[in-house]
Amino acid sequence: MNFHAVQAIYKFEMARMFRTAVQSIVAPVLSTSLYFVIFGAAIGSRITEIDGVSYGAFIVPGLMMLAIMTESISNSSFAIYFPKFTGTIFEVLSAPVSYPEVVLGYVGAAATKSIIIGSIILITASFFVDLNIAHPFAVATFLVLTSVSFCLFGFILGIWADGWEKLTIVPILVIMPLTFLGGTFYSISMLPEAWQTISLFNPVVYLISGMRWAFYENADVSVALSLAMTLAFLIACLLVVRWIFKTGYRLRS
Repeated sequence: MNFHAVQAIYKFEMARMFRTAVQSIVAPVLSTSLYFVIFGAAIGSRITEIDGVSYGAFIVPGLMMLAIMTESISNSSFAIYFPKFTGTIFEVLSAPVSYPEVVLGYVGAAATKSIIIGSIILITASFFVDLNIAHPFAVATFLVLTSVSFCLFGFILGIWADGWEKLTIVPILVIMPLTFLGGTFYSISMLPEAWQTISLFNPVVYLISGMRWAFYENADVSVALSLAMTLAFLIACLLVVRWIFKTGYRLRS
């Protein structure tokens, strides 16, 4: 393992976060605060509790997942697409660096950013609601697994994209709707029975449900199933990334 190469890529990507601190850190925190003001205050005044948890506190896990997923995809997709756009990716590919080292550098930095943002959002939420985390280790586990999984997914998206507009197609048209329909602001048990069944085909449901269980021991699906789905998505992304580097898909041309 060439740790010097991994460290170089990692440091370069982390430095970019601090150069764009307003976009990378301030914007997600501001958006989360607005969600608390709008949903926590306006809707929370009408829905006082869900499963014994105040509505403001209930939406915290969903808001964390919403921010983590969108930021993970955005950070990692841009990180690999920009070198493709400028042509500097060929310098990386021609260097004595293996593909696991390239992935570890880019995805590791993007995941670190997402974990930092998720932690900041959790701290921000504590100013709006009283938080009592039932399983801190489980929260950390889902936070790390979700960050790494969606950073890998964003990495794949960045390689697949052949134009700037394609970087936003999947996050806006796929991930965002799935997140809002995945129980971010409600429990799927509140839906009609038919819609509850349909919601189970939404993979985001399992992520949010697992995180919500870690906070309050309330879940729409089994926490074991949530963990299994998260790991399955992680493994699937790793296999796709391995295939991309093995075949050189959209990297060598």
